[in-house]
Amino acid sequence: MLIRNAIRVGKAACRAFTSLLYPPRCEICERPVGEGEYLCMECEQTAPRVEKPFCQVCSQPFHGLIEGEFTCASCMERRYHFTCAVAPYLSQGTVRELIHRFKYRNDFHLRHQLARWLCSGFEDPRLLNPKPDLLVPVPLHPVRYREREFNQAEELARLASKVTGIPFCNALERRRYTTSQTRFDREERMENLRNAFGIRKNTPVRGKQLILIDDVLTTGSTLEECARTLRAAGAGSIRALTVARG
Repeated sequence: MLIRNAIRVGKAACRAFTSLLYPPRCEICERPVGEGEYLCMECEQTAPRVEKPFCQVCSQPFHGLIEGEFTCASCMERRYHFTCAVAPYLSQGTVRELIHRFKYRNDFHLRHQLARWLCSGFEDPRLLNPKPDLLVPVPLHPVRYREREFNQAEELARLASKVTGIPFCNALERRRYTTSQTRFDREERMENLRNAFGIRKNTPVRGKQLILIDDVLTTGSTLEECARTLRAAGAGSIRALTVARG
């Protein structure tokens, strides 16, 4: 762990030194970009947005002759403990690449670009009423945290808090280690996650309007289990916000 921390610090120092000698460049095509920017305009425009029409519960976009707001058939058949899950982007192309580099290749600086995309979700009126009290990141199990050395949801929530002024709180903890969800369908994911989360001691969630934060929404299983745990602890309302929709 100390070695990985040293590598991360070394990378950050290297980037800082390099930026003094060379202008910052786009993370995708390496064209020069402005200070504090991570993508050029052309690559930014390739990031696929979730466009209407989309489900008002899970934000799954649909193509076809659908007018106005609607709830998809999948969500109509289920009862969720969260009101809605907002995702401004699709987990494809540029967005997917940056998320994977952030999570799995230790490109920690990319959290800033991902947080910008995440915060664009606050333009959605579903997140504005009722006014949110706290941002709550989806937690990692301590074993996974030691492997990665950071929780991507917590880092995004921390930056989103600075932008929006909404406090963030690590209200949840992951009490049971679970295997990777990638090969499971929705029902298998829910079973895999059952009772995996708990509320941290002395965490003020009762009666609060909460927004769960994570990087990607796929089936919604993780968000649902987190929301169920928060609801059982007395949370007033629970909505979710992720960078992307899988």
